[in-house]
Amino acid sequence: MTFKELSNAYRGKRVLVTGHTGFKGSWLSIWLKELGANVIGYSLDPPTSPSNFKVCNLQDHITHVCGDVRDIDLLFKVFDEHKPEIVFHLAAQPIVRESYINPKLTFDINIGGTVNLLEAVRCHDCVEVFVNITSDKCYENKEWIWGYREIDPMGGHDPYSASKGCCELVFAAYMKSFFTPSKSNQRKIGIASVRAGNVIGGGDWAIDRLIPDCVRALEANETICLRNPESIRPWQHVLEPLGGYLVIGARLLEEPFQFSGAWNFGPNDSNYLPVKKVVGKFLEFWGHGNWQDISDKHEKLHEAKLLRLSCDKAKTFLNYSSILSIEECLQFTVEWYKKYCGDNLNKNLYNYCAQQISTYMEKNAKRDVLK
Repeated sequence: MTFKELSNAYRGKRVLVTGHTGFKGSWLSIWLKELGANVIGYSLDPPTSPSNFKVCNLQDHITHVCGDVRDIDLLFKVFDEHKPEIVFHLAAQPIVRESYINPKLTFDINIGGTVNLLEAVRCHDCVEVFVNITSDKCYENKEWIWGYREIDPMGGHDPYSASKGCCELVFAAYMKSFFTPSKSNQRKIGIASVRAGNVIGGGDWAIDRLIPDCVRALEANETICLRNPESIRPWQHVLEPLGGYLVIGARLLEEPFQFSGAWNFGPNDSNYLPVKKVVGKFLEFWGHGNWQDISDKHEKLHEAKLLRLSCDKAKTFLNYSSILSIEECLQFTVEWYKKYCGDNLNKNLYNYCAQQISTYMEKNAKRDVLK
């Protein structure tokens, strides 16, 4: 399926996005809206200030519901009222270091919230597709050089990673118990759990994430401090995995049982780079700035040094793979933040986000033509 065909899949569909006030959720909501979907967002208030949700005035473009995924009664009320046909579940506590500070909160939101969403899906026949967004950190990370496949064991050293591994087990239990052909009474519903690596892009202001930390330091004319400059991460622009989520959602509409299950969406091998190299390239696009290594000065909490994903399944069965080089990822990102920092009269960046989405879709279309 090409991106050009996505509008046919989502136009006029009632789509519920949990976590729509967050970084990835806001971008996904904008993309769905541009595809012609009727988007209902369910989330707590934006987790940061500023936020992509606020600077895009997203509440003016979609149905905005302020709610907690731990509140199952409110969730059921929203499902009863809006009758979503497609559900993308992104609401989560997404920060590794925060999970050390608030482990119970992390488990309550990430695991309990996922159980509540799956219960709502199970009990509402209006839902045709459920896409559960977790993380590449759900895998039992042995820090080997090979990419983890969808069939590899779940794990998690830190509370965040463990919570995502548990989410995958919960998802698998619900899928096998309620959403397979033999258990679903032939209800036409497809469910998938999707895993992606480190995402970057405009509109992210989360604490303890590389690019937002860089932007804050640069705006304050300070040196960027790197906790783990040698750590290798799978870098991709936020639109890359979101494109994968949209493709799998569309496929589930067509063939729900064939495409149900787990899927990885990660970058090409050339986008696996140490933190310090990414920051160096980021500063080249920004035009100035410096960084320093503080790895011997900050609190030693466990963070993975190496984590790779195998995306062969998505390439083989969805004909989907990432297309942006690390340079293109960073260029998209820097251009967004430059637009935000320089646009002092009008902070509404909805149209600019839509423009970046359109540019990305055009790049993908050219890739499809060249195949």
